[in-house]
Amino acid sequence: MTNSTSSFARRWSLRGQTALVTGASKGIGAAVAAELLSLGATVLAVARTAGPLQEQVDQWQQQGFDAHALPADVSTATGRTALLEQVAARAGALHILVNNVGTNIRKRTTEYAPEEYQQIMGTNLESAFGLCQGLYPLLKASGQASIVNVASVAGQTHVRTGAVYGMTKAALLHLSRYLAVEWAPDGIRVNAVAPWYIRTPLVAGVLGNEEYLADVLRHTPLKRIGEPEEVGAAVAFLCLPAASYVTGQCLSVDGGFVVGGF
Repeated sequence: MTNSTSSFARRWSLRGQTALVTGASKGIGAAVAAELLSLGATVLAVARTAGPLQEQVDQWQQQGFDAHALPADVSTATGRTALLEQVAARAGALHILVNNVGTNIRKRTTEYAPEEYQQIMGTNLESAFGLCQGLYPLLKASGQASIVNVASVAGQTHVRTGAVYGMTKAALLHLSRYLAVEWAPDGIRVNAVAPWYIRTPLVAGVLGNEEYLADVLRHTPLKRIGEPEEVGAAVAFLCLPAASYVTGQCLSVDGGFVVGGF
C-alpha cells in the first residue's frame, strides 16, 4: 500500500475509535450506530428500553461488529449520571458523541401541559447538554474528538410541528456553534445535522395522513421522504478524519426542504 493510499484509507475509517450514540435502538440512532460500526468504530449504544436495545446490539454483534448496549434514560439527570459512570468504567477516552435521542408532542402552543414541555426539553435538549458537559473529559482525552447533535429543520424554520420541539432543535444548533468555538483548542469538533421527515417510528403517525404527506412532498424538492441511513451517512461523515476541518456547521439532510420551507 502506497503512502497516498494509506492516507486515503485513514481519512475514511473510524477504526480504533469509540463512539457513543443515544437513542440507538431504532430509527436514526440505529442507522447512525450501524454506519459508525461499518467504518470500524466501537459503538456504545444507548437507549431507555433495555430489551429492544439489546436485541439490536445482538444483531450487530452477530455481524461481527464491536457494539455494546448501555441502557439509560438520558432525559433525566439520574439516568445521565448512571450512564457517565458506565462509560468511564469502559473507556479512558471517547472519540465520538452523537446526541440523537429525541421526542415530540404535536400541539398548539397554548395546549402544552407543564409536564409535556419538560418531557420534550429534557429528552431533546437537556440530555445533549448534560452529556456534552459530562463526557467532556473523555472527549478531550481522545486528542481528536467529534460531537454531532441531531437537530431538525424545525430548528431552522416553521414546520407545523409544535413550538417546543422547534425550540429544542434551534437550541441544539446554537449549542453546537458555541461548543465548536469553546472546545476547538481541546481538539473537539462539534457539528449538527438537521433532518426533515425521515422514515422512522416517530413520524409514522403523522405521515399516515395522506393529505399532509402530499403537502410535505409538494414542498420537498426531491419529492420523497428520507431514509434513516441517509442521516446516518451524514453523521458518519462529520465524525470521519476526512471532515477534520469542519466544525460549527449544520448539515441539512432534508431533500432540499429548508431552502424553500412551507
